[in-house]
Order: sequence, then structure tokens, then C-alpha cells
Amino acid sequence: MLKEINDPPQSLFVRGNIEPLLDKDVRILCVVGSRRYSNYAKEAVEKLIAGLKGYPVCIVSGLALGVDSIAHRSALENNIYTISFPGSGLDPSVIYPSFHAGLSEDIVESGGALLSEFDPLEKAAKWTFPSRNRLMAGVSHATLVVEAGLKSGTLITYARAMDYNRDVAAIPGPIFSPLSAGPHMLIRNGATPVTCVDDLLEFIGFARRNGQSILPLDDLRLKSLGNVDREIINILLKGPVSKDVLVRQSGLETQRANLIISTLELEGFIKEEMGVVRVV
Repeated sequence: MLKEINDPPQSLFVRGNIEPLLDKDVRILCVVGSRRYSNYAKEAVEKLIAGLKGYPVCIVSGLALGVDSIAHRSALENNIYTISFPGSGLDPSVIYPSFHAGLSEDIVESGGALLSEFDPLEKAAKWTFPSRNRLMAGVSHATLVVEAGLKSGTLITYARAMDYNRDVAAIPGPIFSPLSAGPHMLIRNGATPVTCVDDLLEFIGFARRNGQSILPLDDLRLKSLGNVDREIINILLKGPVSKDVLVRQSGLETQRANLIISTLELEGFIKEEMGVVRVV
């Protein structure tokens, strides 16, 4: 992907595993936003990234305070591959911000990676951040903007993504928040609005999960499930049923069936509302 941009790095330093980046089936999503984020932004990022669990996805961000770190941590919590482009070299002594040195180690230990075009001991400076932003946009198939003021550095990543002919999406925000000004401007200019997990899935190239467009059982997201879990979902694909009916049709002992149903709900595959269970 970086070979396609008009100002590629001459070289890259790497800590960690970049094998998934070489997999053509992996969709690479850059997530960027304000350092000063709202609770709304935090909840939106966590919800959206959790909805990507099990898909062949890589989350890219810059290790910065705010939305960047939320994106990385949400990916780690959901076992989603993530990489970071810090605005510094990769030596632990200069990782910026130093507050996120632990997060950088967590990324590497989880099987993710840190990448930088700067010498390992290069300290962060004003000029390093726009430089790394172009790499975040360039390595990604698409960029998602979460919150940003009209003069935010986040919009540098957006501009580079547009320069490189990458797809851009934005999360709409409250109309009274100055942090919504950036995303709303992007949406007016043609960025894809993302208001739910289905929107994000569709944006990065996967099928929506709601209604008749629900992912088939042989989809990559469901391949990690065991046979019994699949049987539960097979029943629900025929239509929503009460929990009691689902337990009975599963043919499992009540205690075991309830445990599996609860686990599938926690993992976001099914949902129980008013005593009725359905696939989501």
C-alpha cells in the first residue's frame, strides 16, 4: 500500500509482527480523532471496533492520547490485530507519548506492531507528526475520523487519505460540540457517515449483518465458533425464538445451553430482548 503513495518512506523500522499486513484479505482501517475526546466518542469507538471482532481487520492509529489510544485498546480487548505509527522512533526511551510506553509494549506482545520511518532514537517533534500521519493514511485501505475540530491535526490524515485515493468515513456527532465540526465538514464533502457497526462493515468491504443481509455461517467471522455454537445460530437464522424454545430445540442440557447462549450474546453474535433471542 505504501508503494502506491507519491511520497513513500525510504525505509521503515519495525517492532513486532507485520505478517497480517501482507495478507491481501486483511482490511486495514486507520482510526483517528481528537486528543481531547468526549464520552460519546469513546463509546462510539469501542462499540464500532468491538463489532469488527473475528473479521480479518487491522486497526491503524498513532499511539497518541485520546481517540488513538482508545482505538488501539479496543482492538486489543477484542483480539483484533493493530499497528501503531508513533510520532517518534521506536526505542522505548523515546516512544511518544511516554505515558503510552506500556500500551506500545501491549501492542507488540499481542502480535501487533510498531512502525516508524524515523531513526530508533529520534524524539517526537512538531514535524514528525504530519510525516507519520501520511504513513497511517497510506498504509490503510480506509480512514475513519471520529472527532476533530476544524483546525485539528486529525484532518491532516484525512487530507493525505484523499490525496492517496483512499476511502474516508466519519462519525457524526452532537451538533453543539465543536469536535463535531470536522466530521460534519467531511460528510458534507462526501465522506461516508458511520452510525452503526453495519455502516462500518459495509464501508470496509464486508456485508451488513442486519435483516436479510446477515453474514452466512461460512463467513470468516463465524469460523472461530464451535459446532454447538453454530447449531444455536442455525436455529436462530430461521427466525427469532424465545429462550425456552431455543434451549429445547438445541437438544442440550438447560445449564449448558444457557451458558452458550450467554457467551454468544456477550460476543455480539446474538441478542435477547423481551425474552426473544435473535441473531445480530
